[in-house]
Amino acid sequence: MSRRLFVTGRLASQALKDTLAQMPAELGGTVVTLNISVAALMNTDFLCHNLPPCQEYSQVVLPGLCRVDLEKLSRHLGVPVVQGPKDLKDLPAFYGEKVEDNQEEPTVPQILAEIVDAPYLTTDQIRERARYYREEGADIIDLGSCVEREFPHLEEVIFALKEEGFRVSLDSFREEEILRAGRMGVDMILSINSTNLHLAQELSCPVVVIPDFGQGLASLVANAAAAEGAGASIILDPILDPINFGFSASLHRIFAARQQYPDKPFLMGIGNVTELTDADSTGINALLMGVAVELGIDYVLTTEASHRTRGAVREAALARRLVHRAKKRGSPPKNLSNDLVTCKDRRLDGYSGEELAAMQRLVKDRNFRIFTAEGKIHLFNRDIYLTGTKADELFSQLEIDDPGHAFYLGRELYKAQLALQLGKKYLQEQELAWGYLSIDN
Repeated sequence: MSRRLFVTGRLASQALKDTLAQMPAELGGTVVTLNISVAALMNTDFLCHNLPPCQEYSQVVLPGLCRVDLEKLSRHLGVPVVQGPKDLKDLPAFYGEKVEDNQEEPTVPQILAEIVDAPYLTTDQIRERARYYREEGADIIDLGSCVEREFPHLEEVIFALKEEGFRVSLDSFREEEILRAGRMGVDMILSINSTNLHLAQELSCPVVVIPDFGQGLASLVANAAAAEGAGASIILDPILDPINFGFSASLHRIFAARQQYPDKPFLMGIGNVTELTDADSTGINALLMGVAVELGIDYVLTTEASHRTRGAVREAALARRLVHRAKKRGSPPKNLSNDLVTCKDRRLDGYSGEELAAMQRLVKDRNFRIFTAEGKIHLFNRDIYLTGTKADELFSQLEIDDPGHAFYLGRELYKAQLALQLGKKYLQEQELAWGYLSIDN
């Protein structure tokens, strides 16, 4: 069994011991409490001079907030030294939920990112948007056509994108646009049904076959047979409908089509749901990507047409990674990544009010400590202990003369209030975690 030495200061000592006592024995270890109040203030020299002999341990675990030279300290102690999480309450997850990150990036379903209303944009604008989508994780750039506007610079756009190595699809029902795109070597055409099936024999690229408008699986089957009969390479899209417009029935249709065509490539337009639902797109993308992976969907089509769906392409790429990682692990997509947990947090382990009261009794200075626990903000130093739910009410009870200190406390208290409102973990002097939206990502 590995033996770990957990290093801390006086204020966090008991909380660390209590946390380790609740962990499985193989994840725990021995606690050493050094003669310093706040463990985050420990540095390399202090630890070199104050740590006891460590050779009997397999690993030395330091608090996540202290600033040390791990390599230098490891050489000095002759034992591997690591830093744990910034909050010691996260230790069980830190050791119990580690997942290897050296897996290859999944490439299926491939992500088509649609540039909506492309005819209204210049070639340079389209190229800039395509570069952004590629950086966000898109595999194919989809040019969204318009019923009311022609696309005179279509050839120029396709050439410019191809010149930069983009794979390009065209989403259009304009016959002349489809043929022009085909002649320019576009990689995919969306979409073909009975109204334009005669074009299939003139296209060398794969075509996405859909049911006739308002029709079901029987229509998709008929159109697919006709397109293949014309010699086309087909991709099937049974159509994912928006909520309140046949969403549940469309899921059944996609499932039934997949059973009928187990070996054909499929496309699913997840943007039909993200763009038409007033909800954060992160969770919707995770759910729909799970459906896509379970059904073996080869392509998903999404876009960022509205401000609410800004980041949807990256979310789709992160959801693809999450679901594939879970599939490889043989588990639900849980406890594997924080990327798509933006508004809330995966866990909210923290101190109890009793633990914080005990901690306050050990404080010997006037520096304020701020925590969130049991639905309240806890603010204390050696002289006072305040609790509340609103930053301004707590701040009004303090007598702060220094503007810099007032700004610091106001910022931290408001951040703690925001964490309470959203159900996020608050750590003093640390940014709140926003998943893939975090500043350091």
